[in-house]
Amino acid sequence: MESLVFPVPTFRLTKCKLPVCIYLNGTKTRLRNGPVVADSFAGRSALGVVLGRPEKIWGVLHRFRLVLLWTIAVVCYFALILVLRNSSYIADPLLDTYLEMAGSLIAFTFAANALVRFRGTHDRISLILAFGFVLAGLIEAGASMTFYRGMLVTATPGNDISIGWLAGRTLLGILLLAALVVERRIPVAREPAKEMAGSTLIVGAVAYLTSVFYFMLPNAPKIHPGAIIPRPWDLVPAAIYIAATVGFAWRLRRGNSESSLDRALFLAAALNVICHVTISQSQHMFDAAFTLAHVTMDLSYVVVLGGTLLDNAQLFDQVSRLAASDSLTGLANHRRLLEVLENEIQRSRRTGRNFAVLLFDLDDLKKINDKYGHLTGSRAIKRLGTALRNDCRTIDTPARYGGDEFVLVLPESGEEEARKAALRICERLARDGQEPPVTVSAGLSVYPNDGTTIEKLLAAADHELYRMKGRSEKKFRLRHVAACL
Repeated sequence: MESLVFPVPTFRLTKCKLPVCIYLNGTKTRLRNGPVVADSFAGRSALGVVLGRPEKIWGVLHRFRLVLLWTIAVVCYFALILVLRNSSYIADPLLDTYLEMAGSLIAFTFAANALVRFRGTHDRISLILAFGFVLAGLIEAGASMTFYRGMLVTATPGNDISIGWLAGRTLLGILLLAALVVERRIPVAREPAKEMAGSTLIVGAVAYLTSVFYFMLPNAPKIHPGAIIPRPWDLVPAAIYIAATVGFAWRLRRGNSESSLDRALFLAAALNVICHVTISQSQHMFDAAFTLAHVTMDLSYVVVLGGTLLDNAQLFDQVSRLAASDSLTGLANHRRLLEVLENEIQRSRRTGRNFAVLLFDLDDLKKINDKYGHLTGSRAIKRLGTALRNDCRTIDTPARYGGDEFVLVLPESGEEEARKAALRICERLARDGQEPPVTVSAGLSVYPNDGTTIEKLLAAADHELYRMKGRSEKKFRLRHVAACL
């Protein structure tokens, strides 16, 4: 079989020691410094050599991925606007009334939750927006009901744009900006009662000025069918919401707040921009763009309400943890300890199984405070708390009993299990490598042998603990534990 020899275009291969393999319809050809020789060649063949680094292309795409995504989203959005503008869809006026009333109810619900958040965090944004959403909800509900009553008299809607719609939407946008400005100056309210009065005054002044602006217009805003922007007045609140979107994005970018409400406010402001840009393309009342804008408005309210509910849930969870935990060690506090002991007593009565109580006490804590300072003494307390947390079972409950005393509740355990637990904790303290070394003593009581009530169990453990205090040789015995570190 004859060999086919053909020239290959000259190109450079940099930083590559491996030979280049080219596949010609299943025939592998090896490229050297000379010509390329193919052992066989049959049928139509295509020779393609792709030179370059694809990773560079992907790197550029990855770097500008957000720009590409936003560009695609904007193009799709304006394509949707074009479709809605030419759509013949006309919604039932009752549907629009339902949407307006639903938005008002969601606004009132958000206001109530925002006030709860303000009482817990003294956040000025929550306070100002609470009053703002109440007023905006009232304006929108009143305008919707007035418009619907007018529709009962005249079935054909006119080309006038509702002043209430423009005033309510503009008011809410301005209050978003006002909340950002006030929060930047003084983020936390110092006197909540006075702050509520001040916020009411701010909201009232903004509402009055907004209403005066729209009602003082020489001609009522109208819809201009066929124009490039049939409702140009809706671009006024759109510009305000754009500023609010930028403000909340900058606030999140600075890292001033990581709350769900701040993210929700950013998203809601962006949705309101979409709402007003969409309705600016509405050529008739109740057409497709008009209806989509009202749905987007309600969606923005839902987003804000959801952010507030998430923040309140996290706040309540934090308060619950603080109410049941010690602030220094993070262990259960005295109140939680009593609840656990009561539950264990009730469970042991039902099951007939024992449980043990270990009472620990740091020796000579006063001497540590006097010699090294109270900060070192607090660290010694935390060291014992850490040892209790790390060397107990999942079902056990370590708690700070008070001062330098700690309790470890061991369900379904007797004296032997409690002894082993105490020794593990003592070994943990001995290996923590911190200074100064501390001595911890412990006392043990077991239900029901040492008592059938909380008072008797703690008294028995306390009695055994103090029997070990001051002994020159501290050992674990059947009824008490002591570790000298």
